[in-house]
Amino acid sequence: MARLIIMGGGVSGHTAATFAKKYLGKKHEVIVVTPNSKWNWIPSNIWVGVGEMTSDEVTFPLAPVYKKAGIDYRQAKAVSIHPEGKSDSDDAYITIEYTSEDKAGESEELTYDYLINATGPKLNFGATPGLGEGTNLGNHTVSVCTADHATHANLELKSCIEKMKNGERQTFLIGTGHGMCTCQGAAFEYIFNIEKTLTDAGVRDMADIKWISNESFLGDFGMGGIHFSMGGYATSSKIFSESLYAERGLDWIIGAHVNKVEAGIAHYELLDGSMGSQEFDFAMLIPPFAGVGLKAYAKDGSDITDTIFAPNGFMKVDANYGAGAYENWSASDWPSTLQNPTYSNMFAVGIAFAPPHPISKPMTTPNGTMIVPTPPRTGMPSAMMGKAVTLSICDMILNGTTEPTHTANMSQMGAACVASAGKGLFTGTAAAMTVYPIVPDFEKYPGVGRDMNGTTGELGLAAHWVKHILHHIFIWKAKLKPGWTLIPE
Repeated sequence: MARLIIMGGGVSGHTAATFAKKYLGKKHEVIVVTPNSKWNWIPSNIWVGVGEMTSDEVTFPLAPVYKKAGIDYRQAKAVSIHPEGKSDSDDAYITIEYTSEDKAGESEELTYDYLINATGPKLNFGATPGLGEGTNLGNHTVSVCTADHATHANLELKSCIEKMKNGERQTFLIGTGHGMCTCQGAAFEYIFNIEKTLTDAGVRDMADIKWISNESFLGDFGMGGIHFSMGGYATSSKIFSESLYAERGLDWIIGAHVNKVEAGIAHYELLDGSMGSQEFDFAMLIPPFAGVGLKAYAKDGSDITDTIFAPNGFMKVDANYGAGAYENWSASDWPSTLQNPTYSNMFAVGIAFAPPHPISKPMTTPNGTMIVPTPPRTGMPSAMMGKAVTLSICDMILNGTTEPTHTANMSQMGAACVASAGKGLFTGTAAAMTVYPIVPDFEKYPGVGRDMNGTTGELGLAAHWVKHILHHIFIWKAKLKPGWTLIPE
């Protein structure tokens, strides 16, 4: 009997675990270790953050789903990895610390034959003093990164709306809270939902709404920008985004590293080295991501964390980490098998793997501050990675293969993104985009780096309906409802 442990129960980890159990059956063990008791469809947190959904509508308990599937579920956080075992045993294992109420604080060692790191990110609020989810003393911004954060953000938003109804003008600041942030797309969607919510509430004329981002231009999205087909014409995400902001009366600050947040004011540095500040009454700033802080130890007890993990805490995989300067970057730098190069029975998927470098061109201020979006690795790409790695491991266990048999390379896969503006079925709108490939390949697609036949955009009500449909079908899939395997990642 083989044992597969998946650390993390988010999009990539949950996908890996459910497909692993489907293919491995009862003869082999599948264990999920995650500190969370609930699964969260994160894209819909945006609607929770404006009061259009509740946290219960975007989450569900993991325990009943895993029990029905025959997956061993441990509500715990992984603390350390021991890929060589102990001095008296060669059995690789991880240490975990329980977070469930009945075992909180207890620790345990779990041996494994194969390990998938799907821990996702640490929301590194501490990288910017004063940045936070808004619920702790000293945190002056809100967040939509979790369902609970989004619920709190909505309460703060409603408070601002009441003030505007009473004649008090309010300033809203939405975007990224650090020069190395990712997930610009989530903030992009949230600012348009804020604008729509204020319009529907009849207080838009009492609001100043401003975007702040580490992107060097609007529409970078951490992917170096996109050229796509829209309405029979080729356009750029820069022009597309600028049009959307201008039409809705939204101002923007770009190329910004937010370095400190105080009550009602955000301080930042721009690419030209100048310093600035922006006052606000409501601020939702996405934090930077980091690895969750796993440690790794060799058989003799020596610390090998730096061997397995990159400095940012994400796990090293089969990527080219020595590409060097931006001019040397290529699509071939990106990993395919997501296998750790030192220990072949370990893999990392989704946000947990260390990318070889950004996709967007890195820029440094005259003061030496790097400002560049880090690569997006959430949603659809995460799920595709989770499934591909699982299929490789299943082949290793069931068929005796010695090398991964499936790949999930971001320079060879596409992704779809739908950014809504409001939730009403007949009053909302959305921008829907498909990108192929995610990481541009300028050798294969000279000039724009992407296949224009597979990179498209659409704006309107139909795209908004797609957003609604995706919410329901992916929660259906995650709950392992009938036909779940037929729903693509």
